[in-house]
Amino acid sequence: MKNFTILLAFLLVSIGLMAQKADSIKKTTSADSLFNSMNSDNKKELVAVFESSRLILSQSTETVKKKNLNFLVIHRFGDFAGNAGGGKYFFGLDNIADVYIGFEYGLTNNLNIDIGRSTIPLIGGLVNIELKYALLHQTNNDGSPLAITIIGETGTRLYGSYANFSNRNSYFAQAIFARKFSHSFSLLVAPSIVQDNLPIPDVPGNKQGFFSLSASAQLKVTKLMSILVDYAHPFSSFRNGANGFNDPLGFGIQLVTGGHVFTVNVTNARAVSEINYLSNTTSDFSRGQYRIGFTISRTFDFNHKESYKPKR
Repeated sequence: MKNFTILLAFLLVSIGLMAQKADSIKKTTSADSLFNSMNSDNKKELVAVFESSRLILSQSTETVKKKNLNFLVIHRFGDFAGNAGGGKYFFGLDNIADVYIGFEYGLTNNLNIDIGRSTIPLIGGLVNIELKYALLHQTNNDGSPLAITIIGETGTRLYGSYANFSNRNSYFAQAIFARKFSHSFSLLVAPSIVQDNLPIPDVPGNKQGFFSLSASAQLKVTKLMSILVDYAHPFSSFRNGANGFNDPLGFGIQLVTGGHVFTVNVTNARAVSEINYLSNTTSDFSRGQYRIGFTISRTFDFNHKESYKPKR
């Protein structure tokens, strides 16, 4: 897995360098002309680094605008292959690893409150409440070369036997640093901390809190379609191959269709919530323990109010 991680990092850097080189030698495109015309008043324009607030595993730096509501459905099926997959389980489509239904609402253009519910059977249903704040936006003139977004989240487990309510709770904090290097290539790096009041799993040797680092890349292949790569590494002496853990990794294709953003992906992570997949990913690609998943995102705008005028 270490060699694969190094290879993945090299691939991401190489793609970024090639994208920058291509942009430096190509002529101005129609998209660039439109961008420049929008900036004719010499005001700094904000850059949308990603197409959606969610990628495969990670969240992006994008926030839902004020008085907008983003409805999310994120689904993970069962193992595609291996002992729990294959043709007899219709390559995982007969089983469910996790389903997440969530809402993201824009309190302001930069501040969102997010509420969601996941149903992962092996760990227990989790209710998430999150605040997401866009601290800094990338601008078209590189006055701000990065976008920075911070996340604070709490998760409460609904099922299972616990000594007290506090043991049901876990916490997640993350800072997302992202940049759109070219019209087609975007990259983010996100350090995060997970704190479980009761270790997940609750076994000897496991600690309540740990640090992790995520990296995600988006490569646009057409105006409306992108390729996504998403990876996370928990820095935990307990979460290693000897104890049966693996780093979460996902590949996907994202499609933008009007008000919808649709992503189909393959990942070894069973869980959707960061608290769960960073704490307890044990599935192994080499054993066929990867699964098909999808994300559907639909945004509703409540800013426009039409007044009713009776006919005369």
